[in-house]
Amino acid sequence: MSDVSAPGDAEHVSSWHAIALPEYSGGNELRLLKGGDELFPAQVAAINQALVEVWVACYIFHSDSAGAAMVMALRAAAARGVRVRVVVDGFGSKASLPWLSNALAGSGVALAVFRPIDRWWRWLQPGQLRRLHQKLCVVDGEHAFVGGINIIDDRLDLHHGETEEPRLDFAVALRGPAVTPIAQAARAVWTRAWLGRDFGEELLALVRSPEPVRRLRRLARRLRMPRGRRSRRSGQSDWQDLTPVCAAFVLRDNLRQRRTIERAYIDAIRAARERVDLISPYFYPGHAFRRALRDAARRGVRVRLLLQGKLDYRIAGMAAQALYAELLGHGVRIFEYTPAYLHAKVCVVDESWATVGSSNIDPLSLLLNLEANVLVRDGAFARDVALQFETAAAVSREVDLKRWGGAGLRGVLTRALVAWTAYVYLRVAGATGRY
Repeated sequence: MSDVSAPGDAEHVSSWHAIALPEYSGGNELRLLKGGDELFPAQVAAINQALVEVWVACYIFHSDSAGAAMVMALRAAAARGVRVRVVVDGFGSKASLPWLSNALAGSGVALAVFRPIDRWWRWLQPGQLRRLHQKLCVVDGEHAFVGGINIIDDRLDLHHGETEEPRLDFAVALRGPAVTPIAQAARAVWTRAWLGRDFGEELLALVRSPEPVRRLRRLARRLRMPRGRRSRRSGQSDWQDLTPVCAAFVLRDNLRQRRTIERAYIDAIRAARERVDLISPYFYPGHAFRRALRDAARRGVRVRLLLQGKLDYRIAGMAAQALYAELLGHGVRIFEYTPAYLHAKVCVVDESWATVGSSNIDPLSLLLNLEANVLVRDGAFARDVALQFETAAAVSREVDLKRWGGAGLRGVLTRALVAWTAYVYLRVAGATGRY
């Protein structure tokens, strides 16, 4: 298909070394959580035990039973003297912001809104299409939760109403050294949003401070996102020497880590020997990502994609389907999940590499939004993820290349329309570089 300004092989390889590599740490405890039914009770239990601080960052914080339970736990923690900081996206949580602001008013919980759009002219500000899509929760620097699950009931879809079956979605509960960069990321994104609200007051306090340089340095530390090393190596790290469970926290931001999550995926797929099983609700990868999938299938790796069968956004379904003929023709197997809406962002490669997070495999997640994933190198965890994939694939429909009607003129026109739409959107959003 026509790429959204796809890179050539030489250019891609020459610039790949400039992307930060994941920094793995050993000695972590991880648990895979399926849906809000498992995540929300675990989060509330951790918050109820908080002694020092709680950080929450999410795209959607909805005014339903799940949101109310979280608000109650946050208010109770603040009442005990715990410092509680919450940041939500101004677009994702736009409808529920009045409720959330009132629910937290007077509680001591500090609520920040990332790029609010409460006025029409907000849309004219640079970067408004770059949203906070991370889902993070950190308690006392000891417990962390990372994944794709918003604070909204699994059986409620904001556009389609109540559903019988819960969304398919996942998160990870962590303890250990990997929690430190997660806490740093949550603190940085909250501070960035809070300064957008009270930048004038912060600047005035900085000027009036008896130690402005030291105060400026403290502010810079609060704003700094964790980042991995930059290296010319092909991605091999010293993770082999780390004790289980070996994990890394990776970000996508619009500063120094623009392609870090994308690189982590592509490096893992390029190294695959047996299988690549990937779940993503919104799937429109760039040229390099598609090439990695095709090459893996060509060398005998079993490559399977689990995508939406029950569409929440028609344009997203069209974007994924525009790639079906290309991928199926190279031996990639595609399944469409039909029992419920799909929201999981998960991948497992071979027997020991897996990732769970907020990043879709589409231009919005890979080029624009703030995203967060956990990478795990552990056989037991990879088996847990693989089992969830097999369970979901068993109740999905597999797309048959012979019956797929996307190879004719209609398919060509669809691919051209999707590529043009993506190109225009990315340029309006200010995305630079190639996809």
